[in-house]
Amino acid sequence: MEREMRRRRWLLWLTMAMAVAGSSGAVRGAEVTYDGRSLIIDRQRKILFSGSIHYPRSTPQIENEYQNIEAAFQEQGPSYVQWAASMAVGLNTGVPWVMCKQTDAPDPVINTCNGMRCGETFTGPNSPNKPALWTEDWTSFYEVYGKGPYIRSAEDIAFHAALFIAKMNGSYINYYMYHGGTNFGRTGSGYVITSYYDQAPIDEYGLKRQPKWGHLRELHAAVKNYSAPLLQGAKANFSIGPLQQAYVFEEETGGCVSFLVNNDPTNNATVQFRNISVELPPKSISILGDCNNVIFNTATVNVEGNTRTTTVSWKFDSDDKWEEFEDVIPHFSDTTLISGTLLEQMNTTKDISDYLWYTFRFQPNSSCNTPVLHVESHAHAAHAFVNDLHIGAAHGNHDVKVFTLEYPIPLQDDMNNISILSNMVGLPDSGAFMESKVAGLTQVEIQCDQNEVYNFTEYLWGYQVGLLGEKLQIYEEQNLEQVDWSSGTSLNQPLTWYKSVFDIPEGSEPLALNLSTMGKGEAWVNGQSIGRYWVSFLAPSGSPSQILYHVPRSFVEPSGNLLVLLEEDGGDPLGVTLVTVSTDDIKEKSSTPSPSIDTNSKYSLPDTRMRRGDLKFS
Repeated sequence: MEREMRRRRWLLWLTMAMAVAGSSGAVRGAEVTYDGRSLIIDRQRKILFSGSIHYPRSTPQIENEYQNIEAAFQEQGPSYVQWAASMAVGLNTGVPWVMCKQTDAPDPVINTCNGMRCGETFTGPNSPNKPALWTEDWTSFYEVYGKGPYIRSAEDIAFHAALFIAKMNGSYINYYMYHGGTNFGRTGSGYVITSYYDQAPIDEYGLKRQPKWGHLRELHAAVKNYSAPLLQGAKANFSIGPLQQAYVFEEETGGCVSFLVNNDPTNNATVQFRNISVELPPKSISILGDCNNVIFNTATVNVEGNTRTTTVSWKFDSDDKWEEFEDVIPHFSDTTLISGTLLEQMNTTKDISDYLWYTFRFQPNSSCNTPVLHVESHAHAAHAFVNDLHIGAAHGNHDVKVFTLEYPIPLQDDMNNISILSNMVGLPDSGAFMESKVAGLTQVEIQCDQNEVYNFTEYLWGYQVGLLGEKLQIYEEQNLEQVDWSSGTSLNQPLTWYKSVFDIPEGSEPLALNLSTMGKGEAWVNGQSIGRYWVSFLAPSGSPSQILYHVPRSFVEPSGNLLVLLEEDGGDPLGVTLVTVSTDDIKEKSSTPSPSIDTNSKYSLPDTRMRRGDLKFS
């Protein structure tokens, strides 16, 4: 996910904040240790559910999924793992450290699991004295431009969470993410859309996604209600059918909870367990409180699904609501950075801008009658201009790291100005040798015919970092007068800035801009970037990956809000709308009663209601 791996890797000081606060009520003074069963907080074993808000982790972490790239560093990889663990432990934070997906995490660092199915894929703690922790239970997956959302069902999330607890003695699950987020500004990594994990149980706007949220709430309640036998009882597991398994946790004092697993993906299974008959739906786990009463089944969803809807509150549908400024296309003679070769983009822009202009001038041979511009790039998108005329654009995608732009071009007999705008949609976020990754143009040719090709790869190039509008920060109100704005709108015009003002509706419902009629660019509200948009890059379904862009109410005033759009491809701002976002009501299914939880049991039912800002469910 998202910069993603770097932020996930180095957020070291979000120590046990959510998990400890959720279990003891305060972080200060809490003593945190562990044994082979669980984390131990103030000398008590705990089963913990927590939820990440965008990037934070609920445990102190050194490195993240380093084992995925460790082999690339040969003998230095294991040495680095040892050093990193020693360094972290040496900080004496007073709480345990984890390494995610690092099977050989050195003692006392705990190796943990990341993924969607850790009950099946996790090899387990590398020491009997370490607990089984699931540091990233992926409730969805980050989405990229050109693809659709990854929708993981409530049943699947619940099944694998319950399996991890039963099979692996799992005592800690951190959902990644439990609350979706927004990649404001330019914080999204390569090709990652502005919306982040919007399919989480709580979406990007803070709205519950049902039945995901409610179903997991019931799972948490069932597990927490029987935390004593799970943490203190003896465990037994045995077969109860060809594809069925039982996991039983039982205390000497009589407390008991069992997990009956049906691994058959298509058929119900009726099993005999302790003199009772239990019917298990396909691919499901039933939790039996006191080992005789079904209190939860992962495939039995008792919460109605909801639907997210939008309501238009403001239309930008007339020319008199807009003004525009067409950005300036630089020529070679306008640039101050000159090089005799094609420069690598990331080292040149220093993350100041997504954009780098590559410019050169060229006078063709008189025999070049049908010239074709051929550009190869390791960036994400490019636009070509010849003598200020927009020739065409091309882009890559998340899975293919290179692309080619090739268009016939008109050339004058005298000197021609060629300007190519290279664009990055986020920086690389993972992999070995990050410092060696490259972006930008790698080859530029003008092909006259098969026998006459001009290669400009090693040639005199002029460079400009960013666009003029970016440099002047014309998305901020105090800088609007830095350029001359024209009234009205020119539709489908590339490299154009548009500005307008709008009011917001009363109330507390989340707000979003519907940019479905735009192409590609970035949007600002009152000087704050609400992120990149790329509506013109369609998913295989034929729909854009994202059309709604979150506008936090903290960004806006009741009236007179400034909207600025940078349109790179060419779009229609007259179709932009401001909408409110809401969900319909949630009702319990009357036809399928919720599994009962014995309130007379000696184990009290925890309060698992969500509160604002509260994502700890311990």
